[in-house]
Amino acid sequence: MRPTRPTSLPTRCFRLARMGWHIAIGLIIVATRFPRLAYAERAVVTQRWSRKLLQILGVTVEVSGDSPGFYPNNTLLVANHVSWLDIFVLNSSTVSRFVAKREIQRWPVAGWLVASAGTVFIDRNNRRDASRVNQHLARALENGGCMAVFPEATTSDGSVLLPFKASLFESVRQSRGTVQPVALSYRTPHDTPCTAAAYAGDTTFMESLRSILATPAMRVELRYGSRISAAGTSREPTRFELAEAARDEIVRGLRITPARPDTAARTPADPPA
Repeated sequence: MRPTRPTSLPTRCFRLARMGWHIAIGLIIVATRFPRLAYAERAVVTQRWSRKLLQILGVTVEVSGDSPGFYPNNTLLVANHVSWLDIFVLNSSTVSRFVAKREIQRWPVAGWLVASAGTVFIDRNNRRDASRVNQHLARALENGGCMAVFPEATTSDGSVLLPFKASLFESVRQSRGTVQPVALSYRTPHDTPCTAAAYAGDTTFMESLRSILATPAMRVELRYGSRISAAGTSREPTRFELAEAARDEIVRGLRITPARPDTAARTPADPPA
């Protein structure tokens, strides 16, 4: 099969201009409308904005499995992590608030934007901070929220699934909620693996963005796995058991071989421009 030709330079520039305008609209919405909206109302705006961004970038999302719906109650959404696009792909189907590393909060513009959208920040270098974040997540879940985490705590190119960190699964145990595993797989229109969106290793944000803009079309398979109750029946599962069960579901959704601990990729350190 012949490889797909990259988009022309004028097309890339047009996409970039539309993306910039769309981001500007998003900043205005967050600054003016979000403070007056309840989380469920914010979810509607977030979903529409995410879908439009993906459309601009030529990304289509195909959903399969038992979707929990638009804004599921007391649900911890758990996904593998490939790209900065993951957040918008997930929000195009099931809207949630995310947990992100604390460094993002200091990023210019982007840090303010994600903080205003209700993101919870965690200090990955401080093990004790997980306790604070778990309490925050548990309260949000108990109040009917849908929260999302990437338990790999880093990104990969999508060809492997890295080991899960179990610490944040404690929050859903405290809220006696539901874990919803979901697998993200980036593909070409010809159904071959696509690494254009990958934001792993030494890849910078601008390199990832240029690669996405140069790709004529990309599709993401979003496969929802079986939901896992944190309340249990005969006994409550531990956070390690919840993490392992969620990882097994995502492995089945991705249809790949799980990675060994020594195959972890480095999370890019530079912020988006």
